[in-house]
Amino acid sequence: MPSKKILLLAIILTALIAVGVFMLSPALFSRSNRTRMVIQFIRDPMSHADWVVPALSRCGDAPFMMPSSGMIGFIWDDSFRPWHRHQGMDIFAGTGVGKMPVYAAYGGYLTRLEDWKSSIIIRVPSDPLQADRQIWTYYTHMADPSGASLISVEFPPGTSEIYIPAGTFLGYQGSYSGTPGNPTGVHLHFSIVKDNGQGWFLNELEIQNTLDPSPYFGMPLNANQNTDELPLCPSSDLNLD
Repeated sequence: MPSKKILLLAIILTALIAVGVFMLSPALFSRSNRTRMVIQFIRDPMSHADWVVPALSRCGDAPFMMPSSGMIGFIWDDSFRPWHRHQGMDIFAGTGVGKMPVYAAYGGYLTRLEDWKSSIIIRVPSDPLQADRQIWTYYTHMADPSGASLISVEFPPGTSEIYIPAGTFLGYQGSYSGTPGNPTGVHLHFSIVKDNGQGWFLNELEIQNTLDPSPYFGMPLNANQNTDELPLCPSSDLNLD
């Protein structure tokens, strides 16, 4: 009888390990090539200049411009750590904190909540891909590791519903994680957030509240279709405004 219990426990343990490996596989294997490329770029950006997408460029006739220059390292629904689904795209500057400018990818009405050190959000009343709905574009990590803001002084905490056109300077890429002294690495996190139906934005931390940015930028920014390749606009389609 004891041997049967041991066998049963072994079977259960094996099954749990198999499930764990399956759940972790997107983070450990599927996106591994892109993760390696991010590390390579951060260590030596000058050797990988061809991985950089320029700020204010547009891929073909896509409605959004690139909000900052850099390598698009992680994309929508990436799983670069266990139990995490990435809600947008990360643009890595390859520079120090406060060096790489950030611009509005599309025009709209800018808000910065009173307690936001590194984030702003822009209301787009009419989605360029679906005119009958409102969306929000969200920009974050624009502060240094201690939380000192790198957002433009034009948009202090408490700013509400200030209209800005596409291409407006918003601030600089930073590395603030929300916890002082625990930097993220210098990059801009950009996401497209759904409206709650009452004129406000949903919680950006949950992927179901965000939209796949691929059609807005004309590039493969959905990790379910682009499993490990670096997103780039074909040079023949790249437009500099």
